[in-house]
Amino acid sequence: MKVVIVHYGLGNVSSIKNMLSYLGFDAVISGDESTIKQADKLILPGVGAFDRGMTHIKEKNLLDVLNTKAQIEKKPILGICLGMQLMCSKSEEGVLGGLNWFDADVIRFPKGSKIRVPHMGWNSITIKKESHLIDSDDDQAFYFVHSYHVSTKKTDDILFTTPYGNEFTSAIHRDNIYGVQFHPEKSHRYGMALLKNFMLNT
Repeated sequence: MKVVIVHYGLGNVSSIKNMLSYLGFDAVISGDESTIKQADKLILPGVGAFDRGMTHIKEKNLLDVLNTKAQIEKKPILGICLGMQLMCSKSEEGVLGGLNWFDADVIRFPKGSKIRVPHMGWNSITIKKESHLIDSDDDQAFYFVHSYHVSTKKTDDILFTTPYGNEFTSAIHRDNIYGVQFHPEKSHRYGMALLKNFMLNT
């Protein structure tokens, strides 16, 4: 099984690879189209601005191969933080369109609210549907760093929600495509379990 962590210039690619190695899985970090074409599973990480992420993907000529792997070949793909947001249609943060794998927008936490922005630190999740990513309904917490979050028009795509002011969508899933707003590579045993489940069960 060939696992590729997509390196398009933004994201904690080494941290993810290190955690996978610790769990006993081999993964390749690559931004090369020919390498990504051979992948059986993909991880799309990301930290930073939406438009910058989409621009980097296009400049590296990765748009077509990512669409092919996700939507035609139906290979399992996990988006992390910005990677999850890029799977959506658009973002309030920028003007470019996203990958459009989910009928969802990326919106900012409300200005003037009592919550601090960015949302930073550990927070809980509520599981909204069964998933290969989570073993049980036990209380679990993950590490977040973000100012924008996904707002999906299709509630069936919502995998987890998280309380921060109001409940927001912290993970999405449809078919072979998964996205998480938090950082599993920074979430200790819960993040390890999620990545292990992605590797073994999807």
